[in-house]
Amino acid sequence: PLRPQINRDQQIPLTVAMNFFGAQETQPKGPDPLFAATSEMEMYADLFQKISGTCFQKCASRKHKDGDLALGEMACTDRCVSKYMEAMEKVGAVLQQANEQQAQQQQNLQQMQQSWGGAR
Repeated sequence: PLRPQINRDQQIPLTVAMNFFGAQETQPKGPDPLFAATSEMEMYADLFQKISGTCFQKCASRKHKDGDLALGEMACTDRCVSKYMEAMEKVGAVLQQANEQQAQQQQNLQQMQQSWGGAR
């Protein structure tokens, strides 16, 4: 028998079930939090790698006389990172809007199919 419970420490809904040996097991209901955290970490690492590669290639001097960035290189890098993040934010907003529209279309399609199925 499955009984939904709320884990008070993490506020994640849990499902309590009996295992093969008769003991109770609790399993998170919904997406796996470890998978979500790992995916998010990989996404941020990829984003950092892309930003640093793009902005370094664009802004850093090829002469490398000094171990530190010059003032102009720092300003260029700051602007580059800012523009990259702004562009990513805009792309994310457009993708979010497209996903919401697709979900709405899917819901409308399901409602239409249900109404056609109920009319027969």
